[in-house]
Amino acid sequence: MTKRTLGGTSRKRKRVSGFRVRMRTHTGRRVIRTRRKRGRARIAV
Repeated sequence: MTKRTLGGTSRKRKRVSGFRVRMRTHTGRRVIRTRRKRGRARIAV
């Protein structure tokens, strides 16, 4: 029998590394800026 996946992880992921959380701080904005510069398909989660 397979194990169940851990519940609520996607919510945690959004709260920790979502776009709006990144834009709150100076360093978070720097992360977004560098990822845009590199041409990432996904800027934030």
